[in-house]
Amino acid sequence: MAIENILMPQLGESVTEGTIEKWLVKPGDTVNKYDPLAEVNTDKVNAEIPSSFSGTIKELVAQEGETLDVGSIVCVIETEEASSDASEPQIAASPAKPEPANEMPAEGSLQPTSPIKQDKGESGRYSPAVLRLSQENNIDLSLVEGSGRGGRITRKDLLAIIESGEMPKAAPVQEEATSKQTPTPTPTKSEPVQQPKTEVPVMAGDIEIPVTGVRRAIANNMLRSKHEAPHAWMTVEVDVTNLVAYRDSLKDEFKQKEGFNLTYFAFFVKAVSQALKEFPMMNSMWAGDKIIQKKDINISIAVATEDSLFVPVINHADEKTIKGIGRDIQELATKVRTGKLKSSEMQGGTFTVNNTGSFGSVQSMGIINYPQAAILQVESIVKRPVIMNGGMIAARDMVNLCLSLDHRVLDGLVCGRFLARVKEILENVSAENTSIY
Repeated sequence: MAIENILMPQLGESVTEGTIEKWLVKPGDTVNKYDPLAEVNTDKVNAEIPSSFSGTIKELVAQEGETLDVGSIVCVIETEEASSDASEPQIAASPAKPEPANEMPAEGSLQPTSPIKQDKGESGRYSPAVLRLSQENNIDLSLVEGSGRGGRITRKDLLAIIESGEMPKAAPVQEEATSKQTPTPTPTKSEPVQQPKTEVPVMAGDIEIPVTGVRRAIANNMLRSKHEAPHAWMTVEVDVTNLVAYRDSLKDEFKQKEGFNLTYFAFFVKAVSQALKEFPMMNSMWAGDKIIQKKDINISIAVATEDSLFVPVINHADEKTIKGIGRDIQELATKVRTGKLKSSEMQGGTFTVNNTGSFGSVQSMGIINYPQAAILQVESIVKRPVIMNGGMIAARDMVNLCLSLDHRVLDGLVCGRFLARVKEILENVSAENTSIY
């Protein structure tokens, strides 16, 4: 018999940790290779951890709701293979990389602002994401109480501190005197104050709703986006009277022929994908020391359920017809609402279009779908009186397009031109100019 460890897998690009949402097995259960062991969620995807071996579950190391770094042990399996090891499992996390106790981190490194205490066990080891957040926000990790295994500090702990705005700072460090004749005076150290956790009073009649894994993942990604990306906003008003008339003239025949509805949203996604080809900077992402301009135009669309929001992706949207985009929208939305959407179908998006108009919204400011550089909110189409050329007033079908942008990547000039181009495409939709096939 042999003892094998199952580790937290990396479930997406740049994912550094995951949360065990629900165990699907218990100690003593027999599993086959590739059988699902647990449901896990990250700030990018929800997925299952498969078994890497066939055998018997010996121990569930991680608890439900616990967040672990990628590569951490989540459970132990006893396999049929012969092993020279002792019959009892020897479980040990990878040792932390040793650091000189008195060495100060180099400027710009991902080390925390104060030396790491090595006598803290699990709580003295930090993931790259935790180190980066602590460095960017000058958080003294020695003052943070971790919620992970063995008191380990997780990225979720730091995001909660950043959101509260009450960040424990590193105490001033005494510098060595550079000259014996002019010694540097010793700075006065201030006593650090541990900030209390925010408590919400629960009164009689209040309803406590547990935070699901999906809701937690949404919250984490939205918080990261608002924290890291400096948001700016632009809005344009578009006259889609001709688009509405054209779509309404086709919808019944289209539904009978194709088997699904021809929606306004398909026209908007097509217009955006066309404009992205002409303004490729809009199809970019921030990568720290560089900006990545993506070659493929993959449109993320927001699809809501009763308690969650999923963002599946229409790949190569610029290469598809309005009919093809409409079919993708219908199929992806159906998968979301029937629970059949795969995590791979939510990856690779380069720009998000959100149909907020389906809820009756007329103006909104979306949070960017990190790490993308922009999100476009398509609002409700409403009839409004509009002053036409010659001073005549007419009832027209109008819609607002609201763009949220990452100001590290994009500036007003390119965004204004992009929105103007989307507006031009939509206002010129007609039987003569536009084919849905």
